[in-house]
Amino acid sequence: MRIKPIKRGPAVSDEFGEEQQEHSYEKRRRGIYLLPNLFTTGTLFAGFYAVLSAVEGNFLYAAIAIFLGMLTDALDGRVARLTNTQSDFGREFDSLADMVTFGLAPALVMYQWSLHDLIDYGRFGKQLAWTAAFFYAAMAALRLARFNVLEPDKNEKGYFFGLPSPSAAAMTMGFVWVAHDFGVPGTGYMALLSLAVTLAAGALMVADMIKYPNFKEIKFSERVPFTYVLVMVLVCLLIWFDPPRVLFAVFMVYVVAGPVLYVRNLLRGKS
Repeated sequence: MRIKPIKRGPAVSDEFGEEQQEHSYEKRRRGIYLLPNLFTTGTLFAGFYAVLSAVEGNFLYAAIAIFLGMLTDALDGRVARLTNTQSDFGREFDSLADMVTFGLAPALVMYQWSLHDLIDYGRFGKQLAWTAAFFYAAMAALRLARFNVLEPDKNEKGYFFGLPSPSAAAMTMGFVWVAHDFGVPGTGYMALLSLAVTLAAGALMVADMIKYPNFKEIKFSERVPFTYVLVMVLVCLLIWFDPPRVLFAVFMVYVVAGPVLYVRNLLRGKS
């Protein structure tokens, strides 16, 4: 009796199998870049530390932590570009860290330091306090989401549309730092000023008709006039001499410049 041969399916080519194996090996090897994400982790830690400090009543440390977070936030992108280690993971991680450090943390610090004192200004004072803090945090989230999704498509080179969230954080935390330096508590009339500062910072973040210079476009490898170096040295000396007042003044000039230029363009008939 003859045994019929068993029919087998088509053999998988070695080339396809080898290609699939290489692809799975490449997926297993995929990881994250360490150096730029270390700076981003520093930004996240600054926001976390600022919240803890505010809960414990150390508002000076909270404000300083946010400014240090701004420094690490400025460095992570530049380090990634210099070392050619940009990645989608790093971009998303940076956005989440910015939300914590420049969105949630300043809102909570302002509430703990001063806004909660609005309870003395009528029956709806408490609701107004947490509403203002939430408004700031929500506007920061919308600002970051819009930047990630829409800004690259419509971005005019050299400008941000709306106040960047780190500058909004500097506006609020600089206010806290200067008040603390003068020995002024966040109670009484300061609660009303804090309310105005918080609402203004939140509104400016989503005011996309107002443009702000994007200093991240500056290439430090290019030649610049010698005067620029002198100005940088002078600014550094002033910051060292009186950090709270100088930093707050510098960022307030930046914050006010946007609306002033917008009004000037309107008067000149420009959009």
